[in-house]
This record gives sequence, C-alpha cells and structure tokens, in this order.
Amino acid sequence: MTDLSALPPPASGTCTERPRSPVAVLRERGQREVFCGLTGIVWLHRRMQDAFFLVVGSRTCAHLIQSAAGVMIFAEPRFGTAILGDRDLAGLADANDELDRICVELLERRPDIATLFLVGSCPSEVIKLDLAKAAERLNARLMPSVRVLNYSGSGIETTFTQGEDAALRSMVPVLPSDDDRRLLVVGSVADVVEDQMRRVFDGLGIGPVAFLPGRRAADLPAVGAGTRVLAAQPFNGETVRALLARGARMLEAPYPLGAEGTTAWYAAAAREWDIPEATFEAVTRPLAERARRALERYRPRLDGRSLFLMPDSQLEIPIARVLAREMGMRLLEVGTPYLDRQMVAAELDLLPGAPVLSEGQHLERQLDRLRAARPDITVCGLGLANPLEAEGHATKWSIELVFTPIHGYDQAGDLAELFVRPLERRARLAV
Repeated sequence: MTDLSALPPPASGTCTERPRSPVAVLRERGQREVFCGLTGIVWLHRRMQDAFFLVVGSRTCAHLIQSAAGVMIFAEPRFGTAILGDRDLAGLADANDELDRICVELLERRPDIATLFLVGSCPSEVIKLDLAKAAERLNARLMPSVRVLNYSGSGIETTFTQGEDAALRSMVPVLPSDDDRRLLVVGSVADVVEDQMRRVFDGLGIGPVAFLPGRRAADLPAVGAGTRVLAAQPFNGETVRALLARGARMLEAPYPLGAEGTTAWYAAAAREWDIPEATFEAVTRPLAERARRALERYRPRLDGRSLFLMPDSQLEIPIARVLAREMGMRLLEVGTPYLDRQMVAAELDLLPGAPVLSEGQHLERQLDRLRAARPDITVCGLGLANPLEAEGHATKWSIELVFTPIHGYDQAGDLAELFVRPLERRARLAV
C-alpha cells in the first residue's frame, strides 16, 4: 500500500515553517534570453473561453502574439492588440478616449465576452497609460454584463510565464469571499487534464474542487479561511500569495509531473481531507502503475543521459526532478529565471544529486558552462535552440513544456517522449 507518511509531509500555512536543508544557488545577473509576459496570452485565451485579452501596445507586440499563437488569418481568436501610434506615443492624442472607444466597439462585436483583460506592454508603460483607471472607467460603464481587469505583460518581467501569474493575480481581488472548505487548484492546465484531476478528486472524496483559471473567467471561485490551495504550476507565486492574504492556506507538494510527483500532489490533498490510506491506494495505484509503465517505455533511451536546463519557464526544477528520479538522467545544471522557494520547496527536497542550481542568467557565462559540459540534451528558449543545434547540441524548447499537456498520470509518458524526440532527431541527422 502507498504510505502517505512516506510522501512529502503536509504543509504549513506559509510553506516556510518546515526546516530546510540549505541549497547552494549560483545567482547570476546579466544578459537574459526570454520572451515577455505577453506570451502567456497564447494559452490563457484558450483556457478561459469567455475572456478576451486586449494588449495595449505596439505592432511588435501584435506580431509576437500572432506568431506565437500560430493563428490563421481567418480565425477569430480571443486576443487582439490596440496599437499605440506615433500620436499616442508623442502625447498628441488622448489614448484613454481611444482605448475606451476600441473596447466598446470590441464588446459590441463580440457579445460572448464576459471578462476583458487590458494587458499592459512596454510601450503603454513607457507613456504611463494607466490601465487600472481605464478598467475602472469601463467597469462603471459595462458591469455587470462585462468585467474589465488589467495586468502588466511587459518585457521587464522575469520570464514569459509570469504573464499568467499577473493575469491570475488580477482576478484575486474580485473573487467572492466564503470560508467554506474547498480545494482550489491554481495554475492553467489543459481541459483534458482538469477532467482527469476532477475524476481522481471525486474518487478520493475530496471536494468541492475549483480551478483558477477555470474554463469560464466569469465563474469565479470563492476564497476564504476554508480554502486550501494546491498549485499546479510553479510560476504562480504572486497569485498564491494574494490568495493566502485572503485567508487561504497552501498545501505544499511537488508538482503533478511524472508518476511520483502526481502521487505526492494528490497525497497532499488526501492528508488535508483525512482520506484513508486504503482509499488513496485504491484510487491512485492503478493510475500510477499505468504512468510508470508509460515512463518505462522511454527510460532506456534517457537513462544515463546528461541534461542541462537553461532558465526560461520556471518549470525547470520540477522537470529536472522527473527526468532524474524517474528516467535516470544526470543533471548537470538546473537553471531557473527566479527561485521562488515558497513555490518549489517540496521540489528542492526531492532534487537528486548535486547539480549546479542557478538563478537568473548571465547568458555568455552560462553558454561557456554548457559548451564545456557537452550535455546530451539542453532545455532552452527558442532564441537559443537553433544556434545551439548548429553547434551540435540536441535541444528541447522550454516553451513546448508550457504549451503541451504534461501534468498528471495520463500525460507522464508524453512528458518523457518530449525529451526522447531531440535524441532521435539527432540520431537520424547523424546517419
């Protein structure tokens, strides 16, 4: 039987009260290679089906979103760009009046929109366009049929996944208050993953369960003293801390990646709900065994291979844990844009070996270490992948780990397969 006490222990309210073994971190400050937070719109607009994301920015912002999303010209996605022209940037036109007009026209044309996000960019922040005030004006005009929220997705953020964190953080102040007991899963996951998670929670007898974000942005979960937060993504630290400030309590756990991490993730909720071990075993063991079988298919091709993770998505630490503990890979360096210890405490406890753990980035120095180490696989951003491939390195795009459903038992094999592909491609090219 699965011994819940043998899994990562239950969390305290702040995730910082349990003593930790010290983790040596190489902190680097220098040139970085990351996308901006606007990129988060690409998966958020698919997740929240009644929301629209209006970027207030330049043509460069519009090109980034359109290119990253890969949307065909005849499609009608739930995002767009209110382009700031030369007159706006020079202060010769009233950008606020123009923004209000564009929003009203948009909502008249798209009556299906229930939540409108005004997304700040580098250009809108440079000219000090106050999107918070714009949201207030529009809410006074459009509520209750449409709610307007705002957040910053500018390129000065630490990394591109913080765009999601900023979007979800903007929703926390408008969540209804309720002290009833509930589980709140925080972090965007694919719809199929949500369905799988709900089936497991239902089988365990844990509930009610809500997701932030949900499939409809207008369906806001309540939060209060009875709310227990279970994070599904490591890059939503500000959102989690905002929920804790409203009385919620966080359940500390590894992330639901791989068979081991997914079991420990469910175990954190099971302990909080006092679920009997026999029930937990009956529900999760068949799923975990199926996930392990899926992983075993790929382990021979990854076992003993070396891995170097450059900082990009903040998923690096849990991904490294899965590949090292369940696939036998050797960790050379695990880089992360920002080490949020509150969000990855349980992951650090499980990280095996003694890899270099780096926070931030000094690109040239890190590339020197990479070239000296000659890893079998390098996880990096799109901007580095092609140059490194040209130097003979096998690479995996870190952004693919965000776009691809990899959470939960049923996706464990898919996660491993993502790292087999670059090795197979390299082998085919070498023939």
